[in-house]
Amino acid sequence: MKTRRTVLAALASLTALGVLTACGSGDAALDAAKPEAKKAADGINLSPEQNRVHTPKVDALAAKLPEAVRKRGTLVLGVSATSNPPLAFHATDDKTLIGVEVDLATLVADALGLKPEFNPVSWENLFVGLDSGKYDAVFSNVTVTEERKDKYDFATYRLDDLAFEAKKGSGWTVKGPEDVAGKAIAVGSGTNQEKILVDWSAQNEKAGRKPVDIKYYQNTSDYYLALQSGRIDGYLGPNPVAAYHVLSAGQTEIVGKFSGAGAGLQGKIAATTKKDSGLVAAYAAAIDHIVENGTYAQVLKRWGLDSEAVTKSEINPPGLPRTKN
Repeated sequence: MKTRRTVLAALASLTALGVLTACGSGDAALDAAKPEAKKAADGINLSPEQNRVHTPKVDALAAKLPEAVRKRGTLVLGVSATSNPPLAFHATDDKTLIGVEVDLATLVADALGLKPEFNPVSWENLFVGLDSGKYDAVFSNVTVTEERKDKYDFATYRLDDLAFEAKKGSGWTVKGPEDVAGKAIAVGSGTNQEKILVDWSAQNEKAGRKPVDIKYYQNTSDYYLALQSGRIDGYLGPNPVAAYHVLSAGQTEIVGKFSGAGAGLQGKIAATTKKDSGLVAAYAAAIDHIVENGTYAQVLKRWGLDSEAVTKSEINPPGLPRTKN
């Protein structure tokens, strides 16, 4: 069972090293943090009293919102219920949501003059909530994809990278599809990394190589147990979570890193809203504002994600290519 002291130590290490890049899902086994990391933990706040970075309301930005949202005064947001340090996870009280996604969503709500209302749910239910109109937006490490653009609008706010994680000392490097041929690789169902892995497996079969033996588990802790027991060769997940786990648990290593949008295109993480909801322009303008006033950089630095910074928000940029049937 992970301890808050260990989470604190691991996060301090990441912040000091600045090694994280981007994309999310993971409840890592965090018990084995290095002693030297614990000594560096003093400046990291994982308590419910977050002293978050805030920014004042900007009337011109609020005016971009649909009137019904302005009058309601709240921004109803979906976030993943899975513990994803440093993306979204629980504070030391095991109730309060903290992390970079929560902080950035709070800044956007601040700039728009709204109170953020966070709803932690499963990954699948994030999109169910958007489809039904329950959520105004999802801030949960969602990558822009061409298929998702059919149903949703996006305002980008971070870069997106994925990482292959393997048992420490594996002697394995992943540079392309041929390096995972015949390997047992775990991946989250319904994620963009799953799409990439399925495509790589198809490429291997077409080239006469063995397909990827794709594995699925309920919880991220199960993925790491399978990795340590040798039931799988690797785990493909968001790079920030993988890097966090590597430093905190000390039992695994990153053996390959890729853009979340595949070869030739840098993936982008974005605020996600139902298509034609009338909200995406307000989100993009608010993100541009917090980039310009420096509060955005403060949040990324706080969580060790400086390398994922964008200079401006893009609305519906090119995304992960469509899955080939």
